[in-house]
Amino acid sequence: MPRLHAEALLFCVAWAALAIAGGYHAGLLAGVLLSFGLLVLISASSLQILSQTEDPAMERQVRWGILIVAALGLLVYLNA
Repeated sequence: MPRLHAEALLFCVAWAALAIAGGYHAGLLAGVLLSFGLLVLISASSLQILSQTEDPAMERQVRWGILIVAALGLLVYLNA
């Protein structure tokens, strides 16, 4: 059985929590759009970074940055 990576698991849990929070507070459609929108952004940016620089540390920082910006955006949307 492959080794479980704690950082990857934490990222998945944070992503799921963000999508669930968006769905719970802003409606199901918002949660689905948030989840799939993040999927497109994170996948494209990860592919671009890893194919050009092959730097996993930079890819990790960009991935977490996108998730944090999305969480802040949801927080601003819910408080508006």
